[in-house]
Amino acid sequence: MKASIIGAATLLSIVSVLAPDRGHAQQLQGTHRKELSRHNLSIPGYEEVQLRVDIDPGKTAPNHKHPGEEIIYVIEGTLEYRLEGKPPVMLKAGDVLFVPTGIVHSATNVGQTNAAELGTYIVPIGKPLVELVK
Repeated sequence: MKASIIGAATLLSIVSVLAPDRGHAQQLQGTHRKELSRHNLSIPGYEEVQLRVDIDPGKTAPNHKHPGEEIIYVIEGTLEYRLEGKPPVMLKAGDVLFVPTGIVHSATNVGQTNAAELGTYIVPIGKPLVELVK
């Protein structure tokens, strides 16, 4: 009995971690994420995660936040970023943007072709990487 309770709790933990990603896939139509790297850091309890994020023309990665810092490097295209409390900023290939922990932000592909960014995150191990914000 005790083993089945532990097994059920483990399964519930796994589902709760994976389920948000399925929700994001539906809610973030027009965005495509590919994990490139994930490693524990020398800072106890933290990891780096690196993603390539492609955004289709005219599409937006809606308001969201992260549990740690994000460093964005624009690979291609033109993206308009909106960070809470700041005016919108337009970035093109080669530009970099720093997003502090917990700051709500969005990105819109304002061009006619694919836009892509390399996102590097410094985040606590085990926390969901993205939290959508209404």
